[in-house]
Amino acid sequence: MTPALSLTDQPRLRRGVRAGADPLSGETVLLFPEGVLLLNETAAAVIRHCDGCRSVAEVVQEVGTVYRDVVPEDVMSLLWELITQNLLVVDRG
Repeated sequence: MTPALSLTDQPRLRRGVRAGADPLSGETVLLFPEGVLLLNETAAAVIRHCDGCRSVAEVVQEVGTVYRDVVPEDVMSLLWELITQNLLVVDRG
């Protein structure tokens, strides 16, 4: 578990970042002023739940219902990585 990220935090895309689809592959990407980040299927599912209303715990739970083998620590690690890259921000819950 990432200590700087609380289960009650509510992650959302940073202003200027949006999820979209790659026109060639159809895969989900994050588009931001500095570039594009291609997401795998599980990461895309995590991002879809980061709406600023759901807590980290809720994101982990909802992704876990679709992907039974997802480890909560992996979801939190992904969220933290996207926060450190300034693609996600959190509202403290």
